Amino acid sequence: MKKLFLSFIAALVALTAAAVDADIVVAADGSGDFTSVQEAINSVPDFRKKARTVILIRPGVYKEKIIIPPTKINLSLIGEDGAVLTYDDYASKLNRFGDEKSTSGSASFYVYAPDFIAENLTFENSAGRVGQAVAAFVAGDRAIFRRCRFLGNQDTLYTYGCPSRQYYEDCYIEGTVDFIFGKSTAVFNRCTIHSKGKGYLTAPATEQGAPFGYVFVDCDLTADPDVEGVYLSRPWRPYAQAAFIRCNMGGHILPAGWDNWGRESNEATVTYSEFDSRGDGANPAARVAYSRQLDNADAFTPALVLAGDDNWQPLEQ
Repeated sequence: MKKLFLSFIAALVALTAAAVDADIVVAADGSGDFTSVQEAINSVPDFRKKARTVILIRPGVYKEKIIIPPTKINLSLIGEDGAVLTYDDYASKLNRFGDEKSTSGSASFYVYAPDFIAENLTFENSAGRVGQAVAAFVAGDRAIFRRCRFLGNQDTLYTYGCPSRQYYEDCYIEGTVDFIFGKSTAVFNRCTIHSKGKGYLTAPATEQGAPFGYVFVDCDLTADPDVEGVYLSRPWRPYAQAAFIRCNMGGHILPAGWDNWGRESNEATVTYSEFDSRGDGANPAARVAYSRQLDNADAFTPALVLAGDDNWQPLEQ
């Protein structure tokens, strides 16, 4: 009976893999090709340029520190409902040599390869409120995340790469302080940005001369009950850029909207913009003087923001 049941499970996995054209299946119960996500990634040929490699991740909590190195190009991770990638490192945690891991070293999931795609996955840092603790560290160019969740507190999503273009669609991102931060150009399309405490949604470190930083399009800004005193952004670096386009903002967003990180000089260099903000947190008349209310949002479509020199179009992939 047990053998028959296992045969049934194996057949079901094969059908599921075929449905998404998966090359490799990861299953915590042993019914796939691997039980470890990292082992599956390691098995992918380096620099596979002629085809995309698709890894299907079946439901389960995979507690492992995962790294997609630069050689694993054109890789897709597709999760079935309930697939969670988690770890619990944090910045002040000590490594084997007694050194603090640092913010960059705290991540649960790293992407260094270009042309990475993730769908229907949860990326989590489960360390709790212990300071900086990154769930996902994204350095590769042309990265796409669809219907993913990013769970953490401070510094949940580190858009590390520069130059790096990143596209997030129908995702959920939560945190407390600076929980979307980094140098990359990133578009968040129809995402939910959820505050778990007082703080700042974003801390961009946009490079001087970059045409765009963070662009939020048709997003919902939500919060836990009783959370208030949240800013849209503060500049991690002087030339920070963030734009909120047609976003629905909850009452937890402060009337001033934006913060200068205690440096008045930042006010002359940042580019902080809104267009057609809605909800209780939308208050154009009360916003700080160094922010902008746009007359139109024609320049902020994902196609224009992310095109770059190679005309990358993530909505078409």
